[in-house]
Amino acid sequence: MLFRSAEARETSLRALSDLRDLVRGICPPVLADRGLGHAVRALALDTPFPVDLDIDLPGRLSTPVESACYFAVAEALANAVRHSGARKVHIRMQHSAGLLRVQVADDGAGGADPARGSGLRGVEQRLGAFDGILAVSSPPGGPTMIAMEVPCALSSPKTCSC
Repeated sequence: MLFRSAEARETSLRALSDLRDLVRGICPPVLADRGLGHAVRALALDTPFPVDLDIDLPGRLSTPVESACYFAVAEALANAVRHSGARKVHIRMQHSAGLLRVQVADDGAGGADPARGSGLRGVEQRLGAFDGILAVSSPPGGPTMIAMEVPCALSSPKTCSC
């Protein structure tokens, strides 16, 4: 009887750990606690080459918009690392006149095409849920420029949960 109790406890702890990992994957703590700008800075620090940042977000976006934009930037960075052969990336993010604009540009080999892969197509669908758009310019030989625009309001800084 004692053995089954210990086994059940161990199984429960593993399930709880897996659930925590899943939640972190869905909404990283830095995004929930500090907002999109800080979360993108954290992504840049984890990128294996230089990422120049130009972020002007004096407030917070709604939680769903922050999440969608965070994962869009993460996908663009992942593509630059995995597929482009880039040596550097520039991310510009600003909010004005009710519109969030995000640009991710790399100096890689080009050839990114939302029609050929599920990643950028998924980003396009995710942004489309908020009437946002994704535009990709990535001629063979590069560079690649990914531009995103999402109509949204900017509020004062806040803490939110995903």
